[in-house]
Amino acid sequence: MEKRILGLDPGLAILGFGAITCTKSPTSIQETTVSVLDFGVIKTSADTEMGQRLCTLFDDLHTLIDHLQPDLVAIEKLFFYRMSSTILVAQARGVVMLALAQHHLPYVEFTPAQIKQALTGYGNADKSEVQEAVARELDLEDIPKPDDAADGLAVALTASYQL
Repeated sequence: MEKRILGLDPGLAILGFGAITCTKSPTSIQETTVSVLDFGVIKTSADTEMGQRLCTLFDDLHTLIDHLQPDLVAIEKLFFYRMSSTILVAQARGVVMLALAQHHLPYVEFTPAQIKQALTGYGNADKSEVQEAVARELDLEDIPKPDDAADGLAVALTASYQL
């Protein structure tokens, strides 16, 4: 059985995504192969009007979903940094949730600490430890770039552990 998982790290300026395929062995329930389908970012410019930035996220996310055809979407939960950036991320996250609803896609959410715990065994791991775990788990020679794309893959991997 194969399952496609799209991991999303929501943001207004940069929305990171990572898509993986999980294939369960027909002979062993506990044996699962995970491979990378795609990863990258959707960017919007700070010079662009807010409504247009949200439209770009919406349109690009629809295109991405249509292309990847995920079975499940995993999203990093909103984390509070500074109030001004939190509001912007919340607006971008609303666009993500709308796109998922329009595609009738199930989703799961994870806090940053849950993602760190799942990948490194330590909920307060630093970013480089998580990125190294992503590369190791997906058998990649290099850490995926940019960082937001690696974060998208980390979210997808976290969801795959719960299958």
